[in-house]
Amino acid sequence: MKIMTCKQLGGACEKEFHAETFKEMSDLSQKHGMEMFQKGDKDHIEAMEHMRDLMQNPESMRKWMAAKKVEFDALPEVYG
Repeated sequence: MKIMTCKQLGGACEKEFHAETFKEMSDLSQKHGMEMFQKGDKDHIEAMEHMRDLMQNPESMRKWMAAKKVEFDALPEVYG
């Protein structure tokens, strides 16, 4: 199990996500982002707008995702 924060994943807060895989981590982050969007959280909405802009360029998005996966892979395993 590895831990990353919302901010580490491009978000706006220090909420921690615990996941076994980068895909699972990404899914948790996206779910949290949508919850914060629905609550009208200004900081998260700004972070989502930045991600939306990044997604306009597939190569930039691919590089960003690859860098986040490298960061995830380098994290220590947390047990218990």
